[in-house]
Amino acid sequence: MEPEVEVYRSRRRADCAERSFMLVAVAIECRIIAYDGQFLLQVAEADVPRAMAQMSQYEAENAAPEPLPPAMRLYPNAWVGCVLYAAWLFGVAYAISNGLVRLDAFSRGDLYGAGVQSGQWWRAWTALTLHLSGAHLAGNLLGGIWFGYLAGQQFGVGTAWLLTVTGGGLANLLEGLIAPPGYRSAGASTAIFTALGMMAAHTWRLGTGASQGWLRRWAPLGAGVVLLGWLGTAGKHTDVMAHLLGFAFGGALGWLAAEPRIDRLLPAVPQWMAGLIAMAIMVVAWGFALG
Repeated sequence: MEPEVEVYRSRRRADCAERSFMLVAVAIECRIIAYDGQFLLQVAEADVPRAMAQMSQYEAENAAPEPLPPAMRLYPNAWVGCVLYAAWLFGVAYAISNGLVRLDAFSRGDLYGAGVQSGQWWRAWTALTLHLSGAHLAGNLLGGIWFGYLAGQQFGVGTAWLLTVTGGGLANLLEGLIAPPGYRSAGASTAIFTALGMMAAHTWRLGTGASQGWLRRWAPLGAGVVLLGWLGTAGKHTDVMAHLLGFAFGGALGWLAAEPRIDRLLPAVPQWMAGLIAMAIMVVAWGFALG
C-alpha cells in the first residue's frame, strides 16, 4: 500500500469532509482518520502536490471577504451652508446691479491681474462672489449648492465652507499673481472645484490604509479628476487654469484634513465658528475692496 501523507487537519470532522469531497471531485483519493483528538485528511504520497494545489485554491476561493472600510461620518445641516452661499451670491449681485454700493464695485472686486500684482489681495476672494451674467450666476449657483452640500456632509457645514473659501481664494490669488497684468476674471467656479478637490483627496486619503484593491483606493481621486475634466474644461469662456488651481488647492486641503492629527482636531472647532470665520473672510475682503 502506498504511504499516505496528511494534507489537512481539524478538530471538526465536517471541515475534513468538505475538503475530502472537493478532492474526490477532482479524482484525488483521500481518507479521514481520527488521531489525538483531531481529524486528519490524508492522500497518497504521489498525490500530495496536486492535493495541496487544490487545497490552496479551495482556501483562497472560500476565504472570508475583506471587511469593508468603515462608513464615512456624515454631518447634519449641510443645507444651511447652501442657503447662505445662495444668499451671498444673490446679495452681491443685487447690491451691485441696483447701485446699493459704489458704482465701480465690480471693477474693484474682480480678479484683475495688475491689481493683485500691486498688492490688492482681496480681489482673490471678492471675485468669488461676482458674476458676468445671469446665466453665469445660475450655473455657479447650482454647482456650488451641489458640491457644497456634499462637502458639508463630509466635513461639517462650517468646516467645509471655511476650507472652500480659503482654497478658492488662494487659487485665485496664485492665478492673479502669475497671469498677465491685463487678465480679468470673476465667478465662484474656482471655489466649486476647490470643494470637489477637497472631497476627492479627503476620501482617497482616508481609504489608503484600508485593505482593498488599488482600484477601490484610487477611485475617489480618479472620479474627482474625471469630473474636473468633464465640468471644468467645457465652454468657450471657461477659465481652465482657475479650475485646475482650485482643484489642486482643494486637494491639498482635503489631504491635510485627513491627516490623523488634523482629523482629530477639526471636530473640536464648532461648525458655527468655522462658518463665521468663512463669512468674516468675505466681509473683510469686500471691506478692503469698497474702502
